[in-house]
Amino acid sequence: MGLANVPRAGHGYEVRTTDHPGGSSPGLVGREAETAALRAALAAHRLVTVTGAAGVGKSRLALAAVAVPEAGPRPAVIRVRWHDGVPAGPWAFAARIARALDAATEVPGRTASPDLATAVRSVIGGELLLVLDDVDPVHADCTRLAQSLLMSLPDLRVLVTARRPLGLGAEHVLRLGPLPTDPPAAGLSPAAALFHARALRHGRIAPGDRHAVDRVCALVEGVPLALELAAAQLEHTSVNGLVARLAHGQCWLTAPGPGTAVQRHRSVRASLGAVHTLCAPAVRAVWRGLSVFAGSFTEQAASFVCESTGLTAEDVPRALAELTANGVLDRQGEHGAVCEPRYQLARAARDFGTERLAAAGEAPALEERHARHCRSVAAVAETLWNTGLQQQAVRLVHDELPDLEDLLGRAAHRPDRADIALETALHLWFWWVTRQRARDGAGHLLALLPLLPADSHQAARGQWLAGWLTAGADPVTARALLDRAWTTAVLTGDDALVGRVAHAHGTLAWRRGDLLAAAGHYRHAADTVPDHAPGGPTRMVSLAALAVVQSHFAPARASRTARRALAQPSACHDTWAVALAQYARALTDHRSGRTARARHRARRALSQLAARLDAPQAHSALSRLLDHLESGSSPFPPGRPRLPGPRAEPRTPTGRPAR
Repeated sequence: MGLANVPRAGHGYEVRTTDHPGGSSPGLVGREAETAALRAALAAHRLVTVTGAAGVGKSRLALAAVAVPEAGPRPAVIRVRWHDGVPAGPWAFAARIARALDAATEVPGRTASPDLATAVRSVIGGELLLVLDDVDPVHADCTRLAQSLLMSLPDLRVLVTARRPLGLGAEHVLRLGPLPTDPPAAGLSPAAALFHARALRHGRIAPGDRHAVDRVCALVEGVPLALELAAAQLEHTSVNGLVARLAHGQCWLTAPGPGTAVQRHRSVRASLGAVHTLCAPAVRAVWRGLSVFAGSFTEQAASFVCESTGLTAEDVPRALAELTANGVLDRQGEHGAVCEPRYQLARAARDFGTERLAAAGEAPALEERHARHCRSVAAVAETLWNTGLQQQAVRLVHDELPDLEDLLGRAAHRPDRADIALETALHLWFWWVTRQRARDGAGHLLALLPLLPADSHQAARGQWLAGWLTAGADPVTARALLDRAWTTAVLTGDDALVGRVAHAHGTLAWRRGDLLAAAGHYRHAADTVPDHAPGGPTRMVSLAALAVVQSHFAPARASRTARRALAQPSACHDTWAVALAQYARALTDHRSGRTARARHRARRALSQLAARLDAPQAHSALSRLLDHLESGSSPFPPGRPRLPGPRAEPRTPTGRPAR
């Protein structure tokens, strides 16, 4: 029974009463598992809430779930949906829906119902399903309504769609996320399938556009609303053109021409604006401030960056909780875990926050604090590295890498931040070297150095590190950089910098095959770098390199040098340097004819390194040596000498690091 297609009632609601029409929600793609899960939840629970960020398709999923026919008796459905343009307020939510139902059914001779429960009973008897759709503007009123109805109507089930749960004890919450964007081995990802389905209405996709389609899906992070709006742009542009525009933001995505969609679904900006409007002023300020982060962040980092906006100490944690509940933020990490949870803005939310930040005139101050935060993170990571917590240092940089790279990349066009960016890059010397990211580190340093006074001490430190990182790829540039750094180091009396310049010259000599010169440079470095000097490798690393070189012409001397390296004070906490020294000992044993001992030593060093530190550079050197020892070939083919140290990571044809 009931009325299908009941017209929209007043007071800001659309009220529909209908039997199950059968079929599924038209155009719903990639949600088969979620639809089944929602149907199962409705069968088992009286109150089910579908939550998720703006634009993920909560309403469509609800319609699909209640429209699927099932065997046996089925409840009638009453759907109530909030519409744009009517302000939320503390008025009688239930009474207004009741009056709307009375007006919609127009039963002759029946008086207006005093409450919603009576109105519902008078419209449909028996088992009922009330769908309260898209009720965020009246969230508190909806919570009270659902609780009251469930207590007074035993046969009633309630399905709610909202960005956050109602918070009732009997509530079953189904969290709806974006569509997966990772393409399977064969076929399309769910996000790409939706994009293809919508693109057929607006344009054509060539077979060669598959990579570009996957890139579009990744840029909009699989959000169905953004995918549909992006597909609509194919009337005016190609898929590759769409990728280029989306790389700079997605708030511009708008539905072309007039349509029947509600206003906040007409564009990405309007969709996020509806969320923004319901936020308190302090939450909006935090949202704007968080847009300076390129990756994930902690509560402490968020508080530091947002401090300049005049917020109190309690505002930021409260705002993080609210933004997470509304789907603006993604909380990473388990509740109660040892590690501090991290948060990340959805990309569209970050684009929206960036626009609001610029409009508020707060961008310069918050970007400055973000730069200081990145420098502090790099300094802490280097301290962890130097004090023996090297795995923690690597994990910290890995977590903060998007923001660190964002600072280093942007600073090349911001001379006022060049000193902070260069200091950040210098603190990360261990990351560039041990993680086989020499090319990335050198690229950042070479872009920043022209922005600083050439004769400054900080520039000299940058010249040394850039010279060391480019020694394998561009020896001419490396030599010129090291010569300039050496002059400043001598004039300022910086023994650590003098020794590290010597170490880099040793690498250059080794790569050109001048073993005696390389040994002299490494010996100079080992004798010059003070103990516990920050900002670069310890003398233990120089001794390990010296032992490797000596193994080619003086194995006995190389063995003594390797033992001297392992006797250094840093050996108790520098896992990376110990691995290089063990590499030198294994190579020396092999050069001395003790191949079995060399294999045993290399295996043990490799297992110790794998258990303590994720260091691809040292792991690769030891693995390569062990492979040669087990195959009986020379670890160093003629004309191709290698030494553990900074080298550019191999690249794929797309320019990305090979993994």
